[in-house]
Amino acid sequence: MLGFLAFWLGACLGSFINVVAYRLPREESLVWPGSRCPRCGRPIAPYDNVPILSWLLLRGRCRRCGKPISPRYLLVELLMAGLSLAVWLRWQSHPGWAAPAVLAVGDLLAISLIDWDTGYIPDALSLGLIAAGLLCAPMNPLLERGSWYWSVAASALGAGVGFLICWGVAALGKSLFGKEAMGGGDVILLAGVGAWTGGTGAYDCLLVGSLLGAVYGVRRVLRGELRMADPVPFGPFLAAAAVFNFFCLLPLGFPFIPIR
Repeated sequence: MLGFLAFWLGACLGSFINVVAYRLPREESLVWPGSRCPRCGRPIAPYDNVPILSWLLLRGRCRRCGKPISPRYLLVELLMAGLSLAVWLRWQSHPGWAAPAVLAVGDLLAISLIDWDTGYIPDALSLGLIAAGLLCAPMNPLLERGSWYWSVAASALGAGVGFLICWGVAALGKSLFGKEAMGGGDVILLAGVGAWTGGTGAYDCLLVGSLLGAVYGVRRVLRGELRMADPVPFGPFLAAAAVFNFFCLLPLGFPFIPIR
């Protein structure tokens, strides 16, 4: 029953993430006006705004104008629902932390969508990730356990480590290649990841995110869809690696040091 609730609440969060990803880059209110058809602009009735079910029942079309609505709305709701369930199953022994962890994953998903669409990461989402990570630190099983202030200190240290290593890589890349290797949004994002998963998590995130980004970039270059000099948003790959951190932290020194 709790698993179904986690899935359904995750789908609802995914519906809101769709709103955030569309409106935040346009500097529009996230709460007013209500949901509207992206084609005709008419308001969507509450009974047509049920996550997952409404899109399926309407076969991906607006009831008013009959024009198609992107399947991305459905996919984001399904993805967030699945991630919410997975986080709950992984951390149901820490229910007080599982709920904010789901919200953090939702924040990372919103960051991924916005960066993919626009090429920039809103500071508000990354700074919010840092603040929430510090607030939830005393309940966080991924950080050093002990007194609450030790957990908060570990979170703050993780944010600092994330900021410094990403800033260092960005500065090194600019020095070697003469252009931006990473944007300032990536630096703040990795600080947010460190606030939730500590210095080890920030290191893991940069390592795994770089691997994912390299695989994606090389694949597209080999297929002739991308040139070596073309920019690729790095935020989605960092966010994907950060979500991985919520399930498993790799040891410092990986892959030379195996996972226990």
